[in-house]
Amino acid sequence: MIILAIETSCDETSVAIIEGKGKSENPSFKILSNVVLSQVKIHKNWGGVVPMMAKREHSKNLIAILEKSLRKSSFLISRSEFLISKQIQNSKLRIINKILEREPELLQQFLKFIPTIKPPKIDAIAVTIGPGLEPALWVGINFARALASVWDKPIVAVNHMEGHMVAVLLQNGGISNFQFPISKQITKSNFKNKKQIKFPALALLVSGGHTELVLIKKWGDYKIIGETRDDAAGECFDKTARMLELPYPGGPQIAKQAENFKKYPLAFRMGGWVRREMEKEAFNIKLPRPMIDSKDYDFSFSGLKTAVLYMLRDMKERHINIGDFTPMICNEIQQAIVDVLITKTIKAAKEFSAKSIILGGGVAANHELRAQMKKAVLMSRRDLDIRGQTTALYLPSAKLTTDNAAMIGAAGYLHAASGDFAKSEKMEAQGNLSL
Repeated sequence: MIILAIETSCDETSVAIIEGKGKSENPSFKILSNVVLSQVKIHKNWGGVVPMMAKREHSKNLIAILEKSLRKSSFLISRSEFLISKQIQNSKLRIINKILEREPELLQQFLKFIPTIKPPKIDAIAVTIGPGLEPALWVGINFARALASVWDKPIVAVNHMEGHMVAVLLQNGGISNFQFPISKQITKSNFKNKKQIKFPALALLVSGGHTELVLIKKWGDYKIIGETRDDAAGECFDKTARMLELPYPGGPQIAKQAENFKKYPLAFRMGGWVRREMEKEAFNIKLPRPMIDSKDYDFSFSGLKTAVLYMLRDMKERHINIGDFTPMICNEIQQAIVDVLITKTIKAAKEFSAKSIILGGGVAANHELRAQMKKAVLMSRRDLDIRGQTTALYLPSAKLTTDNAAMIGAAGYLHAASGDFAKSEKMEAQGNLSL
């Protein structure tokens, strides 16, 4: 089955074409194309994503991204004539005008481009309906509805967070299965062979807007067992980075500064070289790990953000140059977040006897989170409490952790394979959609 997927939940405009095979219980995928256009440079000056600005950029760029995706997957076949009436009958033209009436620029480009190509040989169209920024979501939804109408294709409504979960299933996207056998090291073949994810599985989904622990009984059967009560982990990264006057997006900037701290253990201070460890001791740079010992699986990162705010205020009052200590502070921020995420995940994996752990979401690209999660899974398997339980860790390719349409296509395939299609006229953006 060939799926054309559309993703516009936030500030990435993406269109992908994937091929899915197998039943929904054990699918396999091939990415034929996955084109992503980021709006980071546009929103950078504002320190975050501006919803209406994101909406306009999606509307402006969707046709170009569709064309590129079709070309990359060899599905772009031009017509020899340019006659709207031959492809889009009057009745359909009225429908398209109605669907895209609030997106005049997209409508104009749609009517200019779509009649010049032959309908691609796809089986369904998948599109993100939430969670996300509703103005941005509506653009993708209406674009999908218009395409489905012109090409007479069924449409699948996809939860964005489910997309992050199934990103690990994308074969040529780089599925990585870390089983950590006790008796032997990981070999190169471990990264080539397709591994079937065993259930029950536990997914840690970490992004700018979400931090969730999801118990997966099977694909399509999800239960959120823990979520953030306030700020998400990615939001905490961004907000603390802003306090430190680091560029947007904050997560990669904090990770970069933390890496510098680890790479260069010495620093020049007050006329001489001293070890950074001594500096940390002197200025007591120790941040809280909120809710790390709570009996539930919920998260809270607003307290960490507040602790950073107070620490920086104290440093200013003591006339300490914060810039000199930015790498050290970033390292502590990152480690505090990683400690909480891993502790909660491993604890939940033990309680629910998870056979697989899945990491997903934009923050899943963080090198320290990935590396330390691998070690934690290895240590947990050596724990007497769960000896004999095989827990495998699945990490998506770093390039598939951020928002992209390929993961939406994979999630869409799971629904399409089960005959779960949406009614086009009843589709709507759901900014707070839950799994």
